[in-house]
Amino acid sequence: MVVPWCPRIAAAVLTVLTGLALLTVSGCGGSGLPRPAGTSPRASVPGPGAGDSVEGDIDAAVSVTTTYWSTHWSEFFTGAYRPPRVLGPYDGAAADGPTCGGTPLPDDNAVYCPGGDYVAWDMDLMRAGHRRGDAWVYLVIAHEWGHAVQNRLDAGLVDLARELQADCLAGAVLFGAARDRTLTFEDGDTDELADALSALADATPWTDTSDHGNASQRVSAFSRGAGSGVRGCLPDAVR
Repeated sequence: MVVPWCPRIAAAVLTVLTGLALLTVSGCGGSGLPRPAGTSPRASVPGPGAGDSVEGDIDAAVSVTTTYWSTHWSEFFTGAYRPPRVLGPYDGAAADGPTCGGTPLPDDNAVYCPGGDYVAWDMDLMRAGHRRGDAWVYLVIAHEWGHAVQNRLDAGLVDLARELQADCLAGAVLFGAARDRTLTFEDGDTDELADALSALADATPWTDTSDHGNASQRVSAFSRGAGSGVRGCLPDAVR
């Protein structure tokens, strides 16, 4: 699962995760991530809709992610959990595609739109990533869902490094789901996760370190969530 994480596009309106070009970053591999206790590493979910198809894995990833948050929300935050709307697949190359705040959703991206409170993804992006590993789509969806969670929190609970916090929340969700036994890691998945986070970080001409962080920062943030859970993703002052 190789995740291209991408440049800012109308950053005030869209939180974007994208990029189909890949950059291999040496020194960042699967050994940088913890392994779920009692399992071997790779993400798959048993049950209806799961399987080898990208559509099945997307459905499973959405189910796993919202199940985790609905089950554990009250352990961390006040109020009731409200899942974002799942706009789901779109074609970023289409002239009549969906918009966020009046701005068309970008091609080959996955986004959380705060104004519409929805998550969406270009299927070209998902298919390309899925060919590199099925765990890829789980990371994309858990990351964007993390931005939806940030949008529900008091400002003091949202880290200034919003993208790294979303990486951390993604780690908390996926490894927390493994502990809940709603997600099963298979051989190779932690390698895919680390490779995904390292593949296209901000050490590229079209990204900014104030955006998503460099490869080591992204792997570190995800690993912190995987090992410490949601509380480990909150600002130091409120932990």
